[in-house]
Amino acid sequence: MDCPSEENLIRMKLDGISSIANLDFDIPNRRLTVFHSGEIDQIEKSVIELNLGGKKISTEQTNQTEFKENENQKKLLWSVLAINFAFFIIEMTTGIISKSMGLVADSLDMLADSFVYGISLFAVGGTVIKKKRIAKLAGYFQITLAIIGFVEVLRRFFGDEKLPNFSTMIIVSIFALIANGICLYILQKSKSKEEAHMKASMIFTSNDVIINLGVIIAGILVNWLSSSKPDLIIGTIVFVLVIQGAFRILKISK
Repeated sequence: MDCPSEENLIRMKLDGISSIANLDFDIPNRRLTVFHSGEIDQIEKSVIELNLGGKKISTEQTNQTEFKENENQKKLLWSVLAINFAFFIIEMTTGIISKSMGLVADSLDMLADSFVYGISLFAVGGTVIKKKRIAKLAGYFQITLAIIGFVEVLRRFFGDEKLPNFSTMIIVSIFALIANGICLYILQKSKSKEEAHMKASMIFTSNDVIINLGVIIAGILVNWLSSSKPDLIIGTIVFVLVIQGAFRILKISK
């Protein structure tokens, strides 16, 4: 899951805490500024429960009471949701056809991001209980798909399967790489101009981009070694990441 996805996880986790007035995310530097009144213990505990490596840096008083709302936030979320879900379908379909577990696993990673953006959109205006219920269903569904993927990896590892189509793996992953870059660019449009120069850093440090590159490398190795093992290895790694993302989603439902 990428950094913008983590931002949505945090927003949903903190939703319902009435003392919070505004959340200011600095994604490139992985820093969150919380404008709130009263004690910070509940806020700090909620962030730490997500296991994203969060810790309190400092606390200070401020006179700021007005915050600029991003009118295009919902439109931006719809855009990245559409891109992620479209590539979930594309990668799942081509992964099954080309017999590539790397593409199938990456499609689930795309689906994981779609869940996060979808929860944010479909639960807008709803109750905290409704959001948590949707998050729980999404998390368990994601884990189920990942477990099915693990079983298929084991079956192929010990069975006699044809080699995955390496050219399909590489071509589709390149397009997925471009799609992830577009998503990060779209999300960056909602941030301050001062952070725009960090856009490239966001792209090259996101998990999704690393996964895409991993599938591309696996495709090259499949062709070079005439073995399906590189594809199965990258598929296993991505399934682990998908399950980790699912557990983060489930933490929202607690």
